Amino acid sequence: LPSPLSPPPLYPLSPSLHLSPSPMEEFLGPQPEYDEEEEEKKYYRRKKLGVVKNVLGASVGGMIIYSVYMGLLQMQLILHYDETYREVKYGNLGLEDIDKKMLMGINVTPIIALLYTPILIRFLGTKWMMFLASGIYALFVSTNYWERYYTLVPSAVAIGAAIVPLWASLGNYITRMAQQYYEYVNYKEDHVQEQKKLPKGACHRYVIIFQSVFFIIFHLSLVFAEFPQRLFLHQFLSDYNHTLYNVKHCGAEGSGMIEGFNRTVLKHLPRSLLLIQVESVLMGAAFLSMIIFLAVCGAAYRPTEEIDLRSIGWGNIFQLPFKHLRDYRLRLLIPFFIYSGLDSLFSVTGLTLSYGVCTVGLEWLYLLVMVYGLSCSLFSCLSLSLLRLPRYVSLLGGAVIHGPLLVFLLFWSPAPRSPDQLPYLLVVIALWGMGSALNKTGLSILLGMLYEDKERLDFVYTIYHWWQAIAIFIVYLWTGLIMRAKLSILLVILLLACFCYWTMERRLAKNMQFRLPRIPRPKHKVKGYRYLEEENSDESNSEESDEDDDEEQQEEVIREDFGGDAGSQGSDSTRERRGGARGRRRRRDDDYEQAGAREEREEERGIEKE
Repeated sequence: LPSPLSPPPLYPLSPSLHLSPSPMEEFLGPQPEYDEEEEEKKYYRRKKLGVVKNVLGASVGGMIIYSVYMGLLQMQLILHYDETYREVKYGNLGLEDIDKKMLMGINVTPIIALLYTPILIRFLGTKWMMFLASGIYALFVSTNYWERYYTLVPSAVAIGAAIVPLWASLGNYITRMAQQYYEYVNYKEDHVQEQKKLPKGACHRYVIIFQSVFFIIFHLSLVFAEFPQRLFLHQFLSDYNHTLYNVKHCGAEGSGMIEGFNRTVLKHLPRSLLLIQVESVLMGAAFLSMIIFLAVCGAAYRPTEEIDLRSIGWGNIFQLPFKHLRDYRLRLLIPFFIYSGLDSLFSVTGLTLSYGVCTVGLEWLYLLVMVYGLSCSLFSCLSLSLLRLPRYVSLLGGAVIHGPLLVFLLFWSPAPRSPDQLPYLLVVIALWGMGSALNKTGLSILLGMLYEDKERLDFVYTIYHWWQAIAIFIVYLWTGLIMRAKLSILLVILLLACFCYWTMERRLAKNMQFRLPRIPRPKHKVKGYRYLEEENSDESNSEESDEDDDEEQQEEVIREDFGGDAGSQGSDSTRERRGGARGRRRRRDDDYEQAGAREEREEERGIEKE
C-alpha cells in the first residue's frame, strides 16, 4: 500500500477528453462553414429588397389616400349640387356656401406652405410627415359623417395645409430610396463605406426607375377614385337629356364650368344608411393607407443623418428654401412647375367637365376620368426611356403632345347632348393623359438628377410643389373665365416653360456655374450625443468649431461645375485654412489627452504613497 504522504499515481487521460471541445468552445470558436462574403451579400440583398418594399409602400399608400380623397370629394360635390338633396337633407343649413368655403380652404391654404413645410419635414422626419398627412386626409373623410360648417371647413383647411408637405415628402422619399439602393448595390466602394458624397450621376438610373414606378402606381388613384360614383352614385344620376337641357355651348365657346347645367341631377335621393356604408368603406381605406405608411415604409435617413438635418436650426431651415431660388436652374424651371399645377386641375375640371360632361352628360364622367387615369399610369412607363435617351426627352415630349392639343381645343366646340362624340373625347383625354404623365414624371426625375445632395432634397421638392399649389390657386380663381382665355393662358405658359428649360440646358452645356446656398455645419449641443468620427464634438472644442464655422461663412455660395467630377466646395486657400484649423484642433486634442493621462498617473502615485 502506498504511504499517505506519497503523491497520487498518474493515470493517462482518455483521448476523447482531448478531442471533444466543450459546447461553449464550439459556440465561440470559428465556424468552418461560415462564409463572411456570402453573408454580407445576403445582408445587402435584404437591404435592397427593403428599399423596393419602401418604394412600393409609399406608392400604394399615396395612391390609396388620394383615391379616397378625390372619390369622396367628387361624390360630395355632386350630392351637394342637387337642390332637392340640399333642401330635403339639410334644409336651411347653407350647404352650397359651406362647399364654396371648403374649396377655398383646400386651394388657398397651400399658398403659405413654403413657410412651414421644410420645418415640418426636418423635425418630424420624411416618413412621419407622410403618416401625419395621410391622417389629416382620413380626418377629412371622418367629418363627412356629420356634415356641418364646423366639421367640413376646418378639415378642408387642414388638407390644404397638408398638401405641399405630403407631396414634398413623397418626392424626397422616393429620391432618397434611389440613393440608398445605389449604396446597397455598391456597398464595397470606398465613398459608400465612408458615407461620403456620391459621385455625380451615380444614382440617376435608380432615380428614373423609382420615380417612374411611383407615378405608374399613383396615377391609378384616378381610376379607383371613380369606384364610388360607378358602383354607388351612378344609379341615382339623371340622363343627359335632363341635366343638359338648358346648356347651349360646350368646349371653346363655353364659359365657367358648364353654363346652364341643371340644378337637379339626381333621379331620387340615396338612403342615409347607404351613404354611411360607402363612407365607412372609404374610411377603412384611409386607415389602410396610414398603416402602410407606418408599417411598410422604412426611414429615409439614418438616425445620425436625421439629427444632422434638424441641428442646423429652425431659422436656417426657414431661410434655405428662399436661398435656393438663387440657383438659376430652379428659377428657369418655375414656368414648368406652374404649368404642371395648371395641368393637374385643368385636366379634371376644364377638360372632363367643359368638354366631356357638357357633351355626353354626367353619367359618363366616371369613364372620362378613368381613361385619363389609365392613360397617365400607362404612359408613365415612357419615362423609363430616359435610361437610354437624354433627360429633356420626357419634358419636351409632354410639351409636344400638349401644344397641338391646346391649339385643337381652342377651335373645337362639340354640341351639347351629343353622345356620339364620346369616342373622340376619349381619344383626346387619353392623349392629354400621355402628356401629363411625361410632364409630372419628367419633372420629378429631373429634380432628382440635378440635386443629388440628400441635404437639399426637401427644400427643392418643397419649392416645386409650392409653385404647383400657386398654379392650382390660379385655376380656382379663373373658374368664371371663358374657355378660350383659359386655353390661351395654358398655351403661353407652356411655350414660356419650354423656352426657359431650353435656356437652362444650354447654360448647363456651357458649364455655367450655378449658386447653391451653404448649408451650415450641424452643431450638436445635445448632452450625451457624440459623433464616432475623428473630429471631437465635446464642449471643450466648441470655440474651435465656432472659428471654423466663421471661416466657412466667409464663403456665402457654393459654386459647382455641372460637368465636373464632384464640384468644388471652396477655393484651395479655404481648404488650407480648414486643414490648418483641423490640425490645430487635433494637436489640442492630443494635449488634452496627455494632460489627462499625466493627472491620472499623479493620482495613482499619491494613492500608493498613502
